[in-house]
Amino acid sequence: MPPQEEEKITASNGVPPRDRLVTWAEVRSHDNKHDLWFVIDGMVYDVTNWSKRHPGGAKILSHYAGQDASEAWLSFHNDKATVRKYMKPLCIGRLEDGGPKEAEQIKKDFRELRETVDKMGLFKPSYTFFGVHLAHIVLLDVLAYLIIAHYGAGWVPVVLASIALAISQTQAGWLQHDFGHLSVFKTKWMDNLAHQVVIGLLKGASSAWWKNQHYQHHAKPNVIHKDPDIRVERVFVVGDVMPVEVAMKNKKSAPYNWQHLYYMVLTVALVPVYYHIMVYRFIFTRQKWHELVLAVLFPVIFVTSFYPHVGLTKTIAMYVLMRAIESQWFTWATQMSHIPMDIDKDKDKAWVTMQMHATCNVEKSHFNDWFTGHLNFQIEHHLFPTMPRHNLYKATPLVQSLCKKHGLEYTIKPLGEALIDILRSLKKSGQLWQETHSHTWLHG
Repeated sequence: MPPQEEEKITASNGVPPRDRLVTWAEVRSHDNKHDLWFVIDGMVYDVTNWSKRHPGGAKILSHYAGQDASEAWLSFHNDKATVRKYMKPLCIGRLEDGGPKEAEQIKKDFRELRETVDKMGLFKPSYTFFGVHLAHIVLLDVLAYLIIAHYGAGWVPVVLASIALAISQTQAGWLQHDFGHLSVFKTKWMDNLAHQVVIGLLKGASSAWWKNQHYQHHAKPNVIHKDPDIRVERVFVVGDVMPVEVAMKNKKSAPYNWQHLYYMVLTVALVPVYYHIMVYRFIFTRQKWHELVLAVLFPVIFVTSFYPHVGLTKTIAMYVLMRAIESQWFTWATQMSHIPMDIDKDKDKAWVTMQMHATCNVEKSHFNDWFTGHLNFQIEHHLFPTMPRHNLYKATPLVQSLCKKHGLEYTIKPLGEALIDILRSLKKSGQLWQETHSHTWLHG
């Protein structure tokens, strides 16, 4: 856009945005997707008409409608100078009054912390690390093929090959996560291209679908009605608020008091059933035809590789077993850092406070790092989503210091305890639902 045209747009009604003062009360009145304002670094932006063009999806913007999105904006974007150019025509004024002093102080301290980790070089990726990680994924795929090619179509080699493929798929899941967060390459287009290839060709899924879901999760983790990862009311109730609401609203619903038991069964079907349905539904409704090509190539390559050796029945069995193992692994490894934490409606908390309440860490070890794709450092990942995962642990002492200063709990657990806490949390929420449901519907 030419500078002259840009200046005309930003000078609304003859008043340049920096000269127009907007109160917090006015900002908060524009709090929905049809009337969407928010604040970034003291400037007010109207993104109502532009939100659908947002590369990260419109919903992530609507989650901050009427709020201060400064820290979220800071954390999600690498090339801030370029992004600001696109933001300039959307600016409508300058915030007249600031927020609570306590919130402003923690925001200020987080900015300083981010500058510190940047100066430490923690946002610089190791191409050797990611190259080795990709190589071990490819080797696992080759190993699975060699097992079948050498040992034939017996059930033992079929199961062993399926396990190797499940490990490969899970590790590819952690790798696509890196590319999706723009944490590997220096340019956004390279990360985006790599993400489409890895999640599409190596996993049979959709890059656009993943970003639409996952970016919302990072923007508002464990926030009811905003984090898609906890939109699970049809099957589970989580936290302390959702069980009560569901119990009071619905007389007939799932037997949530048993959810800590059936969780272990249903999570087997998450990837084989739910994700396949949601991915292809998204691709067709959004008409992402190039992603459809990549997604379809994965099962085509899979069948072409194994069908000649084991036949159709065992090829299907291998695929289902691979997905079932991957589903269990992925679900437990990701949810142990979120389900046991605070789950509530949007309280418009400061970025650091919100992330600390919604996430916890798991102890560092070579196995834990590999098993979770370094998401055992979930706290640091949520605070700095574009930081390469191999550097997350280096930021831990600084984050702990920030938490100590502001009285925030920094939770870190052994792996076994973190996994068990998922069931403990589900059992507690299920019992809360049962008590509320019984009191509401049986005893009036």
